Amino acid sequence: MQQDGDGDRINIAIDGPAGAGKSTVARKVAEQLGYVYIDTGAMYRAVTLSAIRASIAPEDGERLAAHATTLEIGLKPGEQGQKVYLNGENVTSEIRSREVTLLVSPVAANETVREVLGTLQRGFAESKGVVMDGRDIGSHVLPNAELKIFLTASVEERARRRYNEIADSQSITLEQLAVEIAERDRLDEGRDIAPLVCAKDALVMDSTAMTIDEVVEAIVKLSRTKLAEAK
Repeated sequence: MQQDGDGDRINIAIDGPAGAGKSTVARKVAEQLGYVYIDTGAMYRAVTLSAIRASIAPEDGERLAAHATTLEIGLKPGEQGQKVYLNGENVTSEIRSREVTLLVSPVAANETVREVLGTLQRGFAESKGVVMDGRDIGSHVLPNAELKIFLTASVEERARRRYNEIADSQSITLEQLAVEIAERDRLDEGRDIAPLVCAKDALVMDSTAMTIDEVVEAIVKLSRTKLAEAK
């Protein structure tokens, strides 16, 4: 999975609220550093999609927990970005539906779901050289990551970005998206199991007035400094 010695790589955790640009930034940082990108949000979306298909409500904790343990979730790099597989099926597009988006937070609050995926995610990071993004990577999944970033932006800016992503294919207003994102923040921050929280040793980066490339450049520079410090 990796090509160099562990001393030549660090692990990078990028956390933050919905719509902050974590996945795009993490993927680009990984590309520039030659690291492996792990999209943990996509993994939770895959579980959510499977639960929807099986008619399992997020509130049905026992059934959801049992279901999660039966799933095989894989991440593979592709020319257009990372591909997500659910039991061998490419579900990269399906997991981005609005139905999945509205249900992924309560599904991700299930303790067993988090344990199952957390174990997978830690396994990916054992060899170092991963960029992992999510809600609780620095605080819970990879607490020993050498570089932790908490990437945020205003609710209005995050809604605008999400709107530009989906406006062509789905009927929803910018105002509706802002309300949904604010509610997603409330759910993510308030859940009992692994809530969205900024790790004490994370660097907070507000991307509201920054371009994606500016954010990527800043994180790559920080990672090289951390790598030099680790040697």
